[in-house]
Amino acid sequence: MASKINSVKGTREFYPEQMFARNFIYAKVRAASEMFGYQEWDGPFIEPIDLYAAKSGEELVKKQSFTFEDRGGDLVTLRPELTPSLARMIAAKQGELNFPVRWWSFGPFWRYETPQRGRAREFFQWNIDMLGADSPEADAELIAVGATFLRSVGLSPSLTQISVNNRRLMESQFDLLDIPADKRVDVSNLVDRRGKMESAKWDAYALELGLNQKQLDGLKDLLGNFDLWKQSDELTRTFAALEALGVKEYVKFDPNIMRGLLYYTGTVFEAFDTSGSVKRAIFGGGRYDNLLADVGGQPLSGVGFAMGDVVVGIILQEAGLVPEFQPSPAQVLVTVFDEKLLTQSYALAAELRSAGLNAMVYPEPTKLPKQFKFADKMKMKAALVLGPDEAEKGLVVVKNLTTGEQAQVRREAVLESVKEILKNA
Repeated sequence: MASKINSVKGTREFYPEQMFARNFIYAKVRAASEMFGYQEWDGPFIEPIDLYAAKSGEELVKKQSFTFEDRGGDLVTLRPELTPSLARMIAAKQGELNFPVRWWSFGPFWRYETPQRGRAREFFQWNIDMLGADSPEADAELIAVGATFLRSVGLSPSLTQISVNNRRLMESQFDLLDIPADKRVDVSNLVDRRGKMESAKWDAYALELGLNQKQLDGLKDLLGNFDLWKQSDELTRTFAALEALGVKEYVKFDPNIMRGLLYYTGTVFEAFDTSGSVKRAIFGGGRYDNLLADVGGQPLSGVGFAMGDVVVGIILQEAGLVPEFQPSPAQVLVTVFDEKLLTQSYALAAELRSAGLNAMVYPEPTKLPKQFKFADKMKMKAALVLGPDEAEKGLVVVKNLTTGEQAQVRREAVLESVKEILKNA
């Protein structure tokens, strides 16, 4: 007996029920993106490792990427993120595109991380970006797209909040604290880790990074000032735009949001489950004005965010917000009475499909109760029986699987009879 072969650690298997949930998220992602006029696109699943080396950070490149040498000797990786591919593709046709560009994508990504709740090595991710607009209002639009998605899947402001900050505002505050320029990235990462560490350990870590006690105290005061946004013209305009866009109830200012990736330069934001059930962000992003120049393009302003399907999938399942699984996309079963009538059953199903209905034919003649039982398990709404008597008289038995009622109708009236059942189901 052959030994069992397991799936690769950290990958995911999508049986129909899991695929149904994934497609629910994808449909809502598409709707929110297109509502704001964004176009769908995608890039290669395999990229040169050099594409990520400049801006994505050493940890992502050296520790989290699935990297290998191809047959030509080039070092490539399964894509761990999409923004660098976006920048390269925009740069390649920068003179041909109509700006601002609004693009979105939903596809697979891979990171060699420790699998745990809310994190897998293989995941699907929504990426949405606007390039060519440099304004706080553009930042607000991307935040509004994210809020629109949250609202569309039933996650109210009481269940989720989008925390917003601004890197330029924080840099000005770091100046006031006399934090050296060469420590800014470390301090930004320190801020990002504050909610994940015990207070005493976080303080000790800050001092290890080279901050003195006065700077540490000043930093803690800074991170507790939730009115700080009023000192930023960018954030004042952003929040005004969010109010006009009708999503301000989803948004709050939080000076603790920094975003660790090196390319964020202005407004940054992250969405969280307010219950704290899942510690990781639902989505996160911000402004990355300098990215395009790093891949050979002319400087171009950009803002965008990414959302993996794992965290939001858990939150939706726990909140009971994923629609009931439908075992079959066909709501009508055409039964097979016997082998002689098999082709007539096929022809009847073809008529329904031509009229726009999804119809399934039972694959072999067997007892009708068994076929009805199958239809019930697949949660179908109607079953059609074409027996010898019906075939001879030009009739079809139409059974309502919800009520159990059935009636003989003329062949030409089957479609309307089935539609009536589906309308009232």
